[in-house]
Amino acid sequence: MKQRYTVEDLEYLMSRLRDPESGCPWDLKQSFASIVPSTIEEAYEVAEAIEREDFEHLNEELGDLLFQVIFYARLGSENGYFDFARIVDTLVRKLVRRHPHVFPSGDLHGDNQTADIDEQQIKENWEAIKAAEREAKGEDGTLGGVAVGLPGLTRALKLQKRAAGVGFDWPDIGGVLDKISEEVEELRAAIQAGDTEHAKEELGDLLFACVNAARHLKADPESALRQCNRKFERRFTFVETRLKACDRLPTDASLQELDQLWEAAKVEEKS
Repeated sequence: MKQRYTVEDLEYLMSRLRDPESGCPWDLKQSFASIVPSTIEEAYEVAEAIEREDFEHLNEELGDLLFQVIFYARLGSENGYFDFARIVDTLVRKLVRRHPHVFPSGDLHGDNQTADIDEQQIKENWEAIKAAEREAKGEDGTLGGVAVGLPGLTRALKLQKRAAGVGFDWPDIGGVLDKISEEVEELRAAIQAGDTEHAKEELGDLLFACVNAARHLKADPESALRQCNRKFERRFTFVETRLKACDRLPTDASLQELDQLWEAAKVEEKS
């Protein structure tokens, strides 16, 4: 057995899994569309490992995510669309193009000298280059090319960043917080009026405004919500554990009791 496997070994393994004669029946059944859910799941598992700072687990999760890329590359090769080498070539060319301050000659191995440039200029150049790329692809407008399939919070953040890049933005978070308050009142009015459809629309507006607040705080809304989810799980587990110690279930307790235990969980966390 080899001491350490390489990317080439991984590509060979993928070819074996997809071999029509001796491959894996499950892998042979897969298509671009069928493995998309796995790709999304693996990306989130990478994010979770980073947030937990579990770097040993991150090593494994990055491997799982890389396998998704290798799988797509194999499917692309089988269909004559692209292969792994072309994926790498396209990526390197794009990154060289988007880093002119590092590769002014436009050549990865050319005579390059890093330019004296600050972070703000780098961001502005990056966005300008991406805008030119979108225009070349026929993706017109500031918001062109923001993938519809992104999670809602993530897509809202990208749309807002694009709009802010051309000056359409609140000057500070104060305006955003006022907007959140306004949306809460509009949601309340729609609920009181019994207008369910309008209430759903107002709820969307409220979530969009909350993403704006996250952006002004330089926080990722998906990450913030995941952190909140973990906190909720932690506290609710505390409630269940306390009830279980008395041979009871949450369904056996009143809402007042559950609230008291919830507050106890918060005190426990602080201490």
